[in-house]
Amino acid sequence: MESITIRRPDDFHVHVRSGPMMVDLVRHTARQFARAIIMPNLRPPVRTVEEAARYREEILHATKGMNFAPLMTLYLTDTTTPDEIRRAKACGFIHGVKLYPSGATTNSDAGVTDLAALDPVLHCMESEDMPLLVHGEVTDKSVDVFDRETAFLEQYLQHLPLRLPRLRIVFEHITTAAAVDYVTRAPSTVAATITPHHLLWNRNEIFRSGIRPHAYCLPVLKREEDRQALLRAAVSGSSKFFAGTDSAPHERATKENACGCAGIYNAHAALELYAMAFEGAGALGRLEGFLSEFGADFYGLKRNEGRITIARREQKVPDCFEFGGSAVVPMFAGETIPWSVEYAL
Repeated sequence: MESITIRRPDDFHVHVRSGPMMVDLVRHTARQFARAIIMPNLRPPVRTVEEAARYREEILHATKGMNFAPLMTLYLTDTTTPDEIRRAKACGFIHGVKLYPSGATTNSDAGVTDLAALDPVLHCMESEDMPLLVHGEVTDKSVDVFDRETAFLEQYLQHLPLRLPRLRIVFEHITTAAAVDYVTRAPSTVAATITPHHLLWNRNEIFRSGIRPHAYCLPVLKREEDRQALLRAAVSGSSKFFAGTDSAPHERATKENACGCAGIYNAHAALELYAMAFEGAGALGRLEGFLSEFGADFYGLKRNEGRITIARREQKVPDCFEFGGSAVVPMFAGETIPWSVEYAL
């Protein structure tokens, strides 16, 4: 297949940061995706409807003329109230509430310390039909970093649909075979996003010819058998699995550091990278459902009308991008990838 034309897709998990960096980098996302679920883990985090409205206006200003809609989220904290959830639902531009266990990833120090204490909020989300977006990792130091997702699944996530059967839950950026198995068997109210880097790389990439900080993300890359399970899920045609890039830019200096930040930047070529994964599995014909249909359906959104073509045309990925005066190293920096976005309408 020399090209594939699909309905314009959506990214159901992306970080576009704020300030000067955001103005440049969000345009990479808007060039390919019609809509994107915007993560709220800024510093300070996006905790209220008013904060989400300001952030949304910032993004809309940066993407003016690009036919792009940011789908905003709130950051769930120990002090979130049911009233804030009701206000979020009523505003019309907030599409989910993000659960970060405190300390689980970048800018998660304001996250939840006791999920059980938030039962009134979760029940309100269920009654208001506001999705819960879950970063599913425990932060217990006694748990191996490669087992944090499975531990969260066993200790917390599997119990939520039993207590809150109408609450829509997105298990975000899943990384393990155990997560695939759980989502497959879970009720229809549970779905999952999968990133391009977890489809294309296993944990060996972090240590290829030395330590590669730009391959370090959270949840961390897992074993090859986990990658294979994710790939099977993505290409299966199951509507429970859809695209969420978890593109997470950091300045080069904060990645190439004695204590480097977690995050992989893939928004520069997200569609091309997903195409690489699906082609490798012999499943390009199922790319449209994964990118353009299943996520919109789960979130209750109308599918996009526009079309976009991904063509078999090699492109050299830059060594880095300059965003707002900051250098960001992308996924496959300096390498050649076989696909390019041809046009978007």
